[in-house]
Amino acid sequence: MDMQTYTKFDKRIMRVNRIIIAFLVLITIIPLIYVVIASFMDPATLINKGISFNPRDWTTQGYRRVFADSSILRGFMNSLFYSFTFSFLTVLVTMLTAYPLSKKDLVGRNVITMFFVITMFVGGGLIPTYLIIKDLGMLDTPWALIVPGAVNVWNIILARTYFNGLPKELSEAATIDGANDLQILFKIMLPLAKPIMFVLFLYAFVGQWNAYFDAMIYLKNPDLQPLQLVLRNILIQNQPSQDMIGANTAMAEMKQIAELIKYSTIVISSLPLIVMYPFFQKYFDKGILVGSIKG
Repeated sequence: MDMQTYTKFDKRIMRVNRIIIAFLVLITIIPLIYVVIASFMDPATLINKGISFNPRDWTTQGYRRVFADSSILRGFMNSLFYSFTFSFLTVLVTMLTAYPLSKKDLVGRNVITMFFVITMFVGGGLIPTYLIIKDLGMLDTPWALIVPGAVNVWNIILARTYFNGLPKELSEAATIDGANDLQILFKIMLPLAKPIMFVLFLYAFVGQWNAYFDAMIYLKNPDLQPLQLVLRNILIQNQPSQDMIGANTAMAEMKQIAELIKYSTIVISSLPLIVMYPFFQKYFDKGILVGSIKG
């Protein structure tokens, strides 16, 4: 639309919107830039003087110490495994549940949907969930982080809404040609549902990548702990391992190194999400739009 067709009031609203958006972008980007620069800063300079753009005050010591610590690298790989496995399982379960619920001729469709919706508002709580996971033998195993949260009712409703928006003529034509429900789902519906699948995958990946509480409750073996739990010990408890600081490091130096490691680990832990989003962006935008206006 040409700017000349807008009224003066519309133009004022657009200017205000641009200012608000620019402000939101700034308050988002500035902390990110600060963290990235601080991760390359000499810890003494950072603590005493703050951010410096003098290259002589920069160092890669924080990254070297982070990558020298086996617990962080192990936690990083664990988080990748948990996040990818959880996201794949979540999307698989969601699609296999949402497609039948989108069929209006499904017997008991409303009852099943109501049963799912009730679980969104009523839960057993932490202790019953812990006891169930214990009885299933999943304590101190990766499955304690992957299986319990794989069924997400909101994702099922979102995917069902997406399937409802697809042309019914496609499935009807496939049925006439002799295709069964599984063939229709995997050969017709799922290829058309790529946008919503990528959206759900990204949601699940980000949620699992940032989660640490379940790991803190269900995992005691340090070799199974995700990166977020390792970072918790560093960022909250401020206790870098001996591999990072050495045996004879003084208290002041330990504080400086802990500050340096903090920013380095934040950057490293954010990399997978930053790398993933450009590849998911076109599906993410389309999936969010369709899921929000149909149904």
